Amino acid sequence: MSEEVTPKGKAYLAGWVSWRIKRYWFYGFITIISLVVPWITVNGNHLFLLSFDKLKLHLMFIQFDMQELYLMPFLLMLLFIGIFGITVLGGRVFCGWMCPQTIFRVLYRDWIETKLLGLRKRIKNKQQEPDYSKAENKIKRLVAILIWTGLAFIAAADLMWYFVPPEDFMAYIQNPSEHSVLVGSILGIVAFLVYDVIFMKENFCVYVCPYSRIQSVLYDDDTVMAVYNPNRGGEIYNENKEKVFTKQKDLLAVNTHAECTTCESCVTVCPTHIDIRKGLQLECINCLECVDACTEVMGKLGKPSLVEWSSEKETLYMKGKTHYFRPKILGYIAILVIVAVILAMMGSKKEYMLLNINKENRLYAITKTDEGKVRVDNAYTFLLQNTLNADHKYYFDVIPPKGMEGKIKIAQPEVPFNVKPGVVKKKVVVLYTDEMLVNDDRKDTVVPITIKAYAMDDKTKVMVIRQSTFTFPRADLVK
Repeated sequence: MSEEVTPKGKAYLAGWVSWRIKRYWFYGFITIISLVVPWITVNGNHLFLLSFDKLKLHLMFIQFDMQELYLMPFLLMLLFIGIFGITVLGGRVFCGWMCPQTIFRVLYRDWIETKLLGLRKRIKNKQQEPDYSKAENKIKRLVAILIWTGLAFIAAADLMWYFVPPEDFMAYIQNPSEHSVLVGSILGIVAFLVYDVIFMKENFCVYVCPYSRIQSVLYDDDTVMAVYNPNRGGEIYNENKEKVFTKQKDLLAVNTHAECTTCESCVTVCPTHIDIRKGLQLECINCLECVDACTEVMGKLGKPSLVEWSSEKETLYMKGKTHYFRPKILGYIAILVIVAVILAMMGSKKEYMLLNINKENRLYAITKTDEGKVRVDNAYTFLLQNTLNADHKYYFDVIPPKGMEGKIKIAQPEVPFNVKPGVVKKKVVVLYTDEMLVNDDRKDTVVPITIKAYAMDDKTKVMVIRQSTFTFPRADLVK
C-alpha cells in the first residue's frame, strides 16, 4: 500500500493520540503511585503495610494487630472481585494496562532495547527479534541486562516496602548478615524478574498466567476488547481458523467490499504474536497495539480502523450499541460496595488495645479480714497489648450486675500500670468482695461482670470492654 496520506486521511488522523502513548502515561502514573505509597505515613501509620516483621497490618493509616487480620479476606475479595468485574466490562484491560509483567516488558523491550540501545529497529515490529550473534548486539544485550537488573532491584525493594516499611528496610539492608530472609527475598525476586522479562517474555502471559483461562468464562457479547471487524475488512480466516488470504488482491477477488489491505501491521505489532483478525484468543492482553496499527494504516486512507476497542455485539454481530451498565456489571458493583461497606464497618471498630481475660483454675479464695468480715477473692490473668506507637498507662473498672454496684472491688493491682507498644503485658488481677452477694446454701453462684479497661490519658479512644464472671461460694462456706 502507498504511504501517501490522502487529504481525508490527514483530517482523520489530526489530533489522534495512539493508545500506546496513553498507556505509557498510565504506566508512569502507576509506577509513581507504587513507589510513593509506601513512604506516606500519618502518625507513623502507613496507607497499606502488611508487616510480618512486627506482626502488624496498616490500612488507611490505621494500625491493626495480627489478631485483627480478619480484614484481609475482605481486601482480597475487593481485589479479585474488582479484577473479575473489570474483565467482564473491559476484557483483559488489567493485563494490558496495569499488570506489572506487561509494564516491565514494555520498559525493557520498547525503552531499553529499542529507544535507548537500538537493539530493535522499530517499536511497531515486535515479531522480529534482534540478531544477538553480532558482537555489537551482544554488548548491547549485556548492557540491557545490566540496566534491567538494576531496575529489578528497585522493583524488588518497592515490593518489599509493602511488607517491610521503608524506614526499617533501609536499616535492615545495611546489615545483610542479620536479615538473610529479607536479602534472600530481594535476590529471589530480582532473579525471577530478570528471567521473566528477558527470557520468558510474553510466554508468561500465554502459558503461565492463569488469568487468560479465567477470562473466557467471564466474557460476554458486551465485553469491550480489541475486535477485528470482518464485516468491513473481510474474512481472513475460514471457519476452521485457517488463514486463507495473505494478499489484498486475492481477498478482493472474493469480497469486492473488503477494506483490509493485508498489510499485517496489526500482526507485527502484537507483543503476544497473534493475529487479531482470527477472532478472540486467550493470548490477547488488550494492549490495543493492533488498534493503533490499523488506525494509522486505515487513517491514511481516510477510513476508520478495522480493529476497534469495542464489543463483539457492536462490531462483529452488529446488534446495537454496547451495554456497559448491564445487570452483570451492576451485580459486580453491588458486591464491591457491600464488601467495601463491611470492611469499613469492621475497620471502624478498631481496638487500640487488645485484652484477653482468663480466669485462674481456683474458683475463689475465702479469708477473714481484720474487721471480722469474710472476704472472697477471684483471681484472673489479663493479657494486654498496646497496639499504639507510644507508651500508655492502663487501668480498668469492674461493673457488676444491677443491684451489686460497688460490691465487687479491685484488690490487685492497686495503681495503673505501664505497657510499651507491641508488648504483651501479663498482669495478675484479683477482684474481691466482703459482702454477701448471693445467699444460696446449695451451690456456688457465677455472677456476670463487665471489665472496662482503658488508657489513663485517653479513656475515650483507647478503651475496650470484656465480659467475665465472678464466682461467689455457697452460703454455708461464707458464714
